[in-house]
This record gives sequence, structure tokens and C-alpha cells, in this order.
Amino acid sequence: MTVQTQTVLSAILFATGLWLSLILMLRYILKALLSYHAWIFESHGKMSFCTKLWLSLVKMFSGRRPLLYSFQASLPRLPVPSVDDTITRYLESVRPLLDDEQYNQMEVVANDFKRDEAPKLQKYLILKSWWATNYVSDWWEEYIYLRGRSPIMVNSNFYAMDLLYVIPTHRQAARAGNVVHAMLQYRRKLERGEHAPLRALGVVPMCSYQMERMFNTTRIPGIETDFVQHLSDRKHLVVYHKGRFFKVWLYYGGRHLWPSELETQFQRILDDTTEPQPGELKLAALTAGNRVPWARARLKYFSQGVNKASLEAIETSAFFLTLDDEEHGYDPDKLRSLDLYAKSVLHGKCYDRWFDKSFTLIAYKNGKLGVNAEHSWADAPIVGHMWEYVLATDCFHLGYTEEGHCKGDINKGLPPTAKLQWDIPLEVWLLMGKQIADDVDFHGCLFDEFGKGLIKKSRTSPDAFIQLALQLAQFRDKGEFCLTYEASMTRMFREGRTETVRSCTIESTAFVRAMEDKNTKSAQRLDLFRKAADKHQNMYRLAMTGSGIDRHLFCLYIMSKYLNIDSPFLKQVLSEPWRLSTSQTPQQQLNMVDINKFPRYVGAGGGFGPVADDGYGVSYIIVGENLITFHISSKFSSPETDSYRFGQNIRQAMLDIRALFDQNDKKEM
Repeated sequence: MTVQTQTVLSAILFATGLWLSLILMLRYILKALLSYHAWIFESHGKMSFCTKLWLSLVKMFSGRRPLLYSFQASLPRLPVPSVDDTITRYLESVRPLLDDEQYNQMEVVANDFKRDEAPKLQKYLILKSWWATNYVSDWWEEYIYLRGRSPIMVNSNFYAMDLLYVIPTHRQAARAGNVVHAMLQYRRKLERGEHAPLRALGVVPMCSYQMERMFNTTRIPGIETDFVQHLSDRKHLVVYHKGRFFKVWLYYGGRHLWPSELETQFQRILDDTTEPQPGELKLAALTAGNRVPWARARLKYFSQGVNKASLEAIETSAFFLTLDDEEHGYDPDKLRSLDLYAKSVLHGKCYDRWFDKSFTLIAYKNGKLGVNAEHSWADAPIVGHMWEYVLATDCFHLGYTEEGHCKGDINKGLPPTAKLQWDIPLEVWLLMGKQIADDVDFHGCLFDEFGKGLIKKSRTSPDAFIQLALQLAQFRDKGEFCLTYEASMTRMFREGRTETVRSCTIESTAFVRAMEDKNTKSAQRLDLFRKAADKHQNMYRLAMTGSGIDRHLFCLYIMSKYLNIDSPFLKQVLSEPWRLSTSQTPQQQLNMVDINKFPRYVGAGGGFGPVADDGYGVSYIIVGENLITFHISSKFSSPETDSYRFGQNIRQAMLDIRALFDQNDKKEM
């Protein structure tokens, strides 16, 4: 090797090493910057100099046009809280729910745990946090979702609705064609990382890990545990219509099918009059029932021949589409239209959604849509991000002809859809799934007396306002307080998912009791409200920054099982029922539609089934400035609950809290 060649190689190696070193240095600088969370605890509109400087540095090191996954390696790891902090916060959270004797007993059990079992469990958990990307997420997915043996329909899956007021076309095949094409566009941008990463304050990046498994993903049943199967780019989807399954190719000539071509394919399915094969009609009910019977049936009847090939077509599809033969949607002239619409998207007939797919798209006969999503692979905001893109693309970019068809020429040379073949020597189990579905008591409450705009004028967090209204409604509904779950996100950390905010606090119960005490003056009530709202906001911020209660205790419990350490305290904590489970679904994640200019193009949101047999599930969506939608679920089998009654209590609680501010404004005038 000549001296000149050696010099060139040395220069190349040096430049490469320097380049890699700079990249790593920039990455670690950004990770250090993103570990700063003091900005979350600062008062709204009162940003400190330190935070302003920090924001400028984050912007500088983030680059001009980052791609979806640009920040993944720079996101900090979720920290493990100290046991002392977690136990202190836990005891504070249960104080309003226990009498003095019960609380003293709980203190003893908690302190025994802190002294005896906790040190060893915490040490091993910290060790896990050093090598795991996220010390919670893998166990959360496995033990909360995949190891559950009860039905995932209603109990785990969640749903998203279509636009509330608008149906762009009443042609079922056309609406499905546009929306499927929009989903393919979204998937292509996802695979290329072309979506902009979500960022708090427009600067602080959120983890995008959950988005990776949105398409081409299926939950596969097992005897002891399920697993999530995620594949690379899939070129087909499976369509269910009136008991028949059809395989539809999504590509033609090396490109995605156009909306008009998809409409043609879906119309062919709608026009097909063949009868279902024996056992085919209710086959998907297997995914609605208990997991063990489904896993055994899959091994016994779907491991070879046409059954295996057809099941593989479903499980390897991009997603699942149901062309539903019912009509649904919100109709202000029909009292329960929103309730029936939600129940249909959540569970349908129990055999016309494939509940194991990452999501099932439902296109109704009248052109309305819905999405039923499996929960193990991601949380609701992830599906909501995709759904916002799809609805905006459908209405404002693709559009329809005057006759309601998809735009574009009709290609008559498309290959025909393929009907899946089955040889099923049994009737599937439907009874369990139907019992679960029939027991769901759902009520959709559209609260339009006021919204985010008025709440913010009162210098209150909209989320805290609604959570305190829910506490007041709960007390009026049942005459007692209960353990309350609110989901917050931890996506500022790598592979972060959710954390629990325990919304029933000493401060919130004091406010509720004051509201129910006729001798308490409005000024006192308002003061207690502000204290409770501040407390709630602080707890939410702690949860977002990795200092929550429940995920830490959950992981300590799992660690105790691995180490075979018995912990009465952890057993008791993990067995406590959440009789009020709540979640806010974010809106306008993409800002593709100006809802001030197009106020009717707002989504109806989504929801989930009840978590406790005698409790409520409440999903709420803050839509624009003047509308809040509540999706309330409970069980008919419980004599203690009534979803419509609870909806009325929420409405009245919202109005009563607003009245406190109205009275205060009059006094100030």
C-alpha cells in the first residue's frame, strides 16, 4: 500500500470517526436537554429564563425538519421513582377513601412493605431500568394485555367514531374506498418516517414507537399468553360482508389502488349474493370470546389446509374491513342514536369484527364509519392520530363526485376479489361474547353549554375542571367517593405509554362536600375548587414526568413474583377496583382542519367498556372551544350504575361549577 493510499484511508477513517463522534455527542446533548422537565411545573404564561434558554437549545439541536423517528434515540429513559415517594403518594391518594381505622391499618402494611420487601424489589427494578429501554412498557404489554385470558371485546378493545355531524357521501363502497386509500397514504408516510413527530410546546418530542405496529399487526391467541405478530408491508386486506370473507389486493401495477378502484372492488363485494359457507357467518366470534378456547380451536382446526390459508390471509392483512349492513351515526332527532352507534363500533354483533387485528375499519350502509382497535399494541392517541389524518384526507383532499362516488376513472381490468374458503366442522362459541355485549350500558353525552374557551377564561385547566365535575357527579350518583383512574401519557420518555392519575384526592373530596353542603358559601366553594384543580394539575404533571404511583407499584409487584417474594401490601394495592375509569382523547393532533372555519367537521371521539362490574368508564373529548363529548359505559347487570343517569349528573355538575365562576364575576363587577 502506497503512502498516498495510506494517507487517504487515514483521512477517511478520521473523518468517519469524527462524524460519528459528533452525531453521538449531539444525540447525548439532546437527551440531556430532554431530561429537563421543570417547564411542566411552571405557571401557564410565566416561563422562566432557564426554560426559555432550554427551549432555544432544544430547537437548535432538533434540526429544521425532523422525521417521525428522528428523536427516538435521544429520548430519555423513564426514571424509577423512590419507594418513599411512591408510598407517600399512595397513602395520600387513599386517605379520602378510608376511615381512620382502615387508614391506620394501611399505613402499617405500607410501612412494613417499605421496610421489608421494598429494598430488594427496588434494587432489582433499578437494575432492569438500566438494560431495558423502558422498565414498564414490556411488562405492561405482557401482563396487563397479552396474558389476560378473558375476552378482549369490550373488556380491552376501544373504539373511535366518525365525524359527528357530517357524512361526506352516503355510498358505502365509495366512503370505504376513499378511507382505505387515505389509510394506505398514511401507512406509506409512516413507513418512510415522513409524518412530523408530535411535540409538546411545538418543541419537546413525544415517543413514536407505538406507531410502528399500527398496520400489518395481529394479536395471536395462546393457551397461557397471546403474542403480537407484526409483519412488513402487506399488500392486501380482508373484507367481511354478510358472513363472507373476501381478500382484496391493495396494489395494482406496482402502485396503490386509487379510491375509485377500491370503490369498484368493494361494490363487487356488496353485489355478491353468495351465501356464507357452513360455520363462516359467525367465525369471528372466536376473537370475541375467552382466549383459551380460541387458542385451542386455532391449533386444532386452523393449522392446515384451507382453514390455515384463509386464517393467514386475515392475520397477515394490512387491516380488517367490515362492510356493515346496518346504518348508524348521530341523529339529534333520535334519542339513543349516539348510544347505539357506540355499541355497534365497540362490539357490533360480536361476530362481524375481527377483534384480534390491530384495528377493524367499519363502513356502515349509510356511509358512516367507525374503528375498533385492539389495545395491546398501542393506546388511543396513536389510533386517533391516524384517524384524524384519514378523515381530513377523505373530506378535504380526496373528495367525491356530485353523485357521491370516488373521483377518478374506473379501471375495469382489476383482478376480482377472492372469497376465502373454509372447512369448519363446528359451530363457534358466540354465547359468551353476546352476553358481554348485551350487558354494556352506553350513553353518549354531547355537552354544548360551554367548552374549553370559557373554562380557560376562568384560568383553570379544562382537564382539571372536567375531572372535578366527574368527582361531583360520582358522589351525587352513588353517594360515596371511589378510587378514580385517569390515564396520562409518559411519551416524553422512550417507549413510554401511560401512567395513572388518581383523581379522587383529599382536595377534590373537600370541594365536593362543600358543593353538597348548603351552608357553604360560593366563595368558599370556589376557593376549594381552585385548590383541588391545582392539586390535580400537579399530580398530572408528576405522572407525565415519571413520578406516578401505579406503574411503579405494578412493576414492583411483577418483580415480587419473579423473585417469589410475598407482599401483602402489593397484593392489596393491585386488587383495588377502579370504579371510575376515565380518559381524555386528544383532538387536533395534526391540525389538518381549521375547525373554526369548518365547525361541523369535528370528530365524535371514542370510548371503551367499563373496567369494574359496578363502575363507570368515561372517555371525554374536548372538541374545539364550545363542545365536550362524554362517552359513558357501565353494565346493565349492576343495580348501582346507570349510564344515562351518570351523564345527567355530569351535565349538572359542569353547570354547577360554572355557576361558581359566574357568581364570582358578578361580585367583582
